[in-house]
Amino acid sequence: MSKEKILDPNTLITSKTDLKGNIIYANDDFLKYAGYKMEEILYKPHNIVRHPDMPRTVFKCLWDYIQDGREIFAFVKNKTKQNDYYWVFTNVTASFDEQGSIINYYSVRRKPKSEAISTIEQVYKILLEVEQKKGIKAGIDELMNIVNSYGMNYNQLILELQK
Repeated sequence: MSKEKILDPNTLITSKTDLKGNIIYANDDFLKYAGYKMEEILYKPHNIVRHPDMPRTVFKCLWDYIQDGREIFAFVKNKTKQNDYYWVFTNVTASFDEQGSIINYYSVRRKPKSEAISTIEQVYKILLEVEQKKGIKAGIDELMNIVNSYGMNYNQLILELQK
């Protein structure tokens, strides 16, 4: 049975990926919580820490934002090498070269507010059910319905939950 690893309040997990999502940098906090050594994750897909409870809809939304050069915030349940898990509040941004082309993606993760996790777990459960029955497009439609019901855009809602 997997158990939750709760981030220390001072934790700052950072990583950088190439344009395909392969890890090109991870700090010590990333290695500590994910349970990997640098040589085990370097140049591996970042989804090595993706937990199966995470809806594909969230990552589709995330990739759409960052490939468009916009930053995004999200709550993510990550899987450790030992099949435990940890929740993070994440911010992902694109890095640009001097010509304005995206050269990689940078992610900073912190301890999420516990009240936000109970809310987001319910949202993700709904998204997973919709994805399984009707596919990822229906999951995205459902996510937008949920976000719109709060009268905010996606990032505003996520930031509000973390306040």
